[in-house]
Amino acid sequence: MRIIPAIDIIDGKCVRLSKGDYDTKKIYNENPLEVAKAFEAHGIKYLHLVDLDGAKSKHIVNHKILEQIASHTNLKIDFGGGLKSDDDLRVAFESGATQITGGSIAVKDKETFSSWIDNYGADKIILGADALDEKVAISGWQEESTEELLPFIKAYQAKGIIYVICTDISKDGMLEGPSFDLYEKILTNIAGIKLIASGGISDFKEIPRLAEIGCEGTIIGKAIYENRISLKQLENYILNHG
Repeated sequence: MRIIPAIDIIDGKCVRLSKGDYDTKKIYNENPLEVAKAFEAHGIKYLHLVDLDGAKSKHIVNHKILEQIASHTNLKIDFGGGLKSDDDLRVAFESGATQITGGSIAVKDKETFSSWIDNYGADKIILGADALDEKVAISGWQEESTEELLPFIKAYQAKGIIYVICTDISKDGMLEGPSFDLYEKILTNIAGIKLIASGGISDFKEIPRLAEIGCEGTIIGKAIYENRISLKQLENYILNHG
């Protein structure tokens, strides 16, 4: 299972929110590149980079930070937050993203999102399926859609999607543990996707459990910044599990 730390960006700084609420913003570091380099120094190979300004303004904003991290580290970066147009996507890939994550657009503009899968290939495009009570949430989680989570994922799997990041919003940033039942339900009902668990991870012992369920990756945010999980623990896990 891949270990994927998260860096969320507001005003060029590394922050975390609780349940996606911008009013709960806590700044952890003024310099995201410094954080990314610390991850890489501990054997981490992947990064989940979220442009929260982009998510709010509905177009890419922090592509310079993406470019900075991509050009000064070897991290494979999946980038999301406010990607709405073909132009946003072009800028993200030109700035060094390995993959991009589309959330709101996959609900609001299915035609564009589907064209990205066709044009860039399923290994480059991740479906962001973030949910509250198994309903997909959009617009930086400020809105709930009428889309049911499982049929939503299945419909995109039929269009070629392989990678799915699923965040249970009720858990995100709360440090109360991830949504094991939800991930188990998704993997039991939908064969063949690579599911990346996100939200609520608070303790190192949850990581092997997510691997056991069959998650392909896990995104870890606040638990790292609040020193609940150390980079050394993650380094050892990566060494022992490839």
